[in-house]
Amino acid sequence: MSTFRITIRVKPGASRAKVGGSYGDPAALVVSVHAQPVDGQANTAVIDALSAALDVRKADITVIAGHTGRTKILAIETDDAVSMQLRIEELLAL
Repeated sequence: MSTFRITIRVKPGASRAKVGGSYGDPAALVVSVHAQPVDGQANTAVIDALSAALDVRKADITVIAGHTGRTKILAIETDDAVSMQLRIEELLAL
């Protein structure tokens, strides 16, 4: 198993959860969540949304930087880093 790191930009308070699009340079994956940034609710919602979008277990995703900010760095444990990279590139292009 290998660890894959990804930078994301969170949009809390969205009408629905969505993973896709890019923000900034270098590009960060945009993750929109309905939850508000209170008591870690948005972080939990981000993990839920990414888990579904990337088809990985929630336990395999960890916020390693940016716990209280909109820009975060996540670590994702995966057996197939190449497929993970391709899926993330697809999501960035949305």
